[in-house]
Amino acid sequence: MTHDLVIRGGQVVDGSGGDRFHADVAVDGGRITGVGTVSDGGRREIDADGHVVTPGFVDGHTHFDAQVFWEPLGTSSCYHGVTSVVMGNCGFTLAPARPDARALVVRNLERAEDMDAAALAAGIDWEWETFAEYLDAVERRPLGINFAAQIGHSALRTWAMGERAFDEEASDDDLLAMERELRAAMHAGAIGFTTSRSDQHETSDDRRVASRVGSWNEVCRLVGVLGDLGVGVFELATPFGRDTSREERAEARRAMKALAVSSGVPMTFGVSAGRGFRNELLELIGETNAQGGRMFGQSHCRGITVVMSFLTRLPFDKLPLWSEVRAGTPSEQLQALRDESLRRKLVDEAHHGNYGRSIGAETPKPDFDRMRVYDRPLPPNPTVAEAAAARGVDPVELIIDLAIETELRQFFAQPLTPSDDESVLTALRTPDTVMTFSDSGAHVSQIADSSIQTHLLAYWVREREAFTLEEAIRMLTDVPARAWDFAGRGLVREGYVADLNVLDPATVGPQLPTVEHDFPAGARRLVQKANGIRATIVGGDVVVDDGRPTDARPGKLLRNSGVEQRV
Repeated sequence: MTHDLVIRGGQVVDGSGGDRFHADVAVDGGRITGVGTVSDGGRREIDADGHVVTPGFVDGHTHFDAQVFWEPLGTSSCYHGVTSVVMGNCGFTLAPARPDARALVVRNLERAEDMDAAALAAGIDWEWETFAEYLDAVERRPLGINFAAQIGHSALRTWAMGERAFDEEASDDDLLAMERELRAAMHAGAIGFTTSRSDQHETSDDRRVASRVGSWNEVCRLVGVLGDLGVGVFELATPFGRDTSREERAEARRAMKALAVSSGVPMTFGVSAGRGFRNELLELIGETNAQGGRMFGQSHCRGITVVMSFLTRLPFDKLPLWSEVRAGTPSEQLQALRDESLRRKLVDEAHHGNYGRSIGAETPKPDFDRMRVYDRPLPPNPTVAEAAAARGVDPVELIIDLAIETELRQFFAQPLTPSDDESVLTALRTPDTVMTFSDSGAHVSQIADSSIQTHLLAYWVREREAFTLEEAIRMLTDVPARAWDFAGRGLVREGYVADLNVLDPATVGPQLPTVEHDFPAGARRLVQKANGIRATIVGGDVVVDDGRPTDARPGKLLRNSGVEQRV
C-alpha cells in the first residue's frame, strides 16, 4: 500500500519519557498507522536522518480567541512546534456577547490582554452571541493548528449583567443566567471555565475587569456547574495580587483548596509570579492533591519578560520629552537621537522624570540592573547596566546608542517579576506542573513567549543539560495533553492523531523576534520564528515546512470529550 506520509530514518522521542529509538513513522487518514520499519512508500516522504520525531507540542495557556479569525495558523506558536493550543484563559473571551454589548466584551480584554481595539474591530465579524455559536464560528474557519476554547468569566458576567457587571454583585437571577449559559457552553464542547482575580487586570477605562467584581461565592457556583457535569478544567489567573497580605493569601489558599476538593474539578493557575508566591502556590498544589483534589500549576521556562524597542514601546514613552520624540517617524526619531543637546535632556528625564503608575510590573521606572540587552535569543544577555559600564556610558545613553546603531531594531528585555534559573527550575521540576503559559495571542507587541517550547529544548536541554531531551519532550506533549484531556494526542503511537514534529536537537531554538504590522488595520506585533524544526505536522499534513507556513489547513476545533452529568 502507499501511505499518505512516511517519515523515514529518524529517532523517535515518543512523548512518554522513554528512551528514543530508531523508527519510521507512517501516517494515513490523519492518524499514525505505523511506528517501526515501514517498507511501503508514501505519497509524501520526509527524510528525518539526523533528526528526532516527536509529538506536536501542546500549549495550555494562550489568548488566540480573536486572532484565530484572521490568522488560522496560530503564529508565532506554530513556528515553535505547537500543534494544539488552549485559548480563553484568565476569564477573557469573545463570547458570550450580546449584539448590543460587544463593546463591553472588548473593554474586558483590550487593556488587560493588550489587544488592539482597531485590529479587533477590523478582524472580527461577530457572527455569534452564545458561546456555542462562537465554537461553531471557529470550527467553520480553515484552521492550520488545533484550537480548544474555554469560556471566560468576564464575558459571561457581561453577557448576563451588561454594564452592571463592572460595578455590582450578581443577583440570583444573574447567577442563574450565567449558570445556564455556562452549562450550554460545556455541552457544546468548551473545555473549561476561566476567571481572573488579579489586581493587574483592568479595563481600558481604569475599572476592574468584570470577573474581579464577582464574589468568590459566584465563582464557586459557576465551577460547581463543571462539577455537576463531570467535565472541564477551571483556570484561575494569578490567585494573589502583589499587595495581598499574608492573611489574605492564606484565606485564598484555603478557599481554592476547598473548591478543588469539593467540586472535583481540576484547577490550574500560573506559578511563575514572584519567588515567594510561587513557593506558596506549589505548596498549595501538593496539599490539595494530597487531600483528593486535582490541581496543577502552569510553569514557564524563563520567567515572563517584556520585550521593548524604539519600534514598539519603551519604558520612557510617557515622559513628556520622550513622548514628543517618540511621536515622530522612525527616521525622525533617529535624527532627534543624534542631537547631542537633546540626548542629554532625554537621559536626564529618563532618570528623574515621573513615570506614574504601571500595569503588570513591580515599578514603572526601568531597572537597568535587571533590564537586558536582547541581542541573542538565548542567555546570557548582558544587563543594560553591564553593557553600559563596558562602554563607559550612562545606561540610557547605551539604549540610545544601540538604537542608532541598529536603525532602532535593538530589543531590550525587562522581567516582569524577579526570577532566576534556580526558581525557574524549581517550578519546572515540581510534580503537578505543566510547562506552558506562553500567553500567545495577547500582549503581541510586548511579550514574545510563543518561543518557550524551543527555549526549553535549546537552553535547558542542550546548553544547561538540566533535562534530557526525552524528559523535555514529555513536558511539551503528553503532560499537557493529559492535563487538558486531549485524547489521542501527545504520543507517537499507532492510532494517535498524527500531530508531529521533525526537529534537529543540535540546532532547535528560537530566533530573535521581528516587528511586523501584519494584523488587521496594520496593527503591530512581535513575530518570532525558530531554527532546527524540519517540519510541523497537524493531522498528517505539513503546516510549517523548514520554517515556512504551507497552505495546508488540517486543524480542528477540539471540543471536550463529552458531558457526563452527575446524578
